[in-house]
Amino acid sequence: MTLGLINANPVVHAKKERIARPEDHHAVDALDIYDFVRDIRDPEHPYSLEQLSVLSEESITVDEKLGRILITFTPTIQHCSMATVIGLCLREKLKNCFPPHFKVDIKVAPGSHADEDSVVYGMLILGQQSKCWSIGKQYLCFLI
Repeated sequence: MTLGLINANPVVHAKKERIARPEDHHAVDALDIYDFVRDIRDPEHPYSLEQLSVLSEESITVDEKLGRILITFTPTIQHCSMATVIGLCLREKLKNCFPPHFKVDIKVAPGSHADEDSVVYGMLILGQQSKCWSIGKQYLCFLI
């Protein structure tokens, strides 16, 4: 059994400056999504997902015509035990920010996690189990 942090010394990057958007900007794009989720805290460290390069504006795609948002995130290490929690944090944050007609897909970047399928499956299962979700939601709100 491992005690302590799995990634004790993550690489921390500087936060990027936020880009001012015109008031008449109405289309949803990758920058809008990124601005909503970039400050989510990592479950293991006192840094944001942006600072740990878990996600970037480039890792987000939006198809407004089809109402689809795809976020591909990269855990800091291949055996990240918090990847499922990170995915759920992203989903919960977006759930209340955009119209319900948007379908949000969240996945782990290919090759970035030792067990990518389990992470995605875990997000689906935990997101559907109401008892587990209501308890876990309190923790996610703390991170968001």
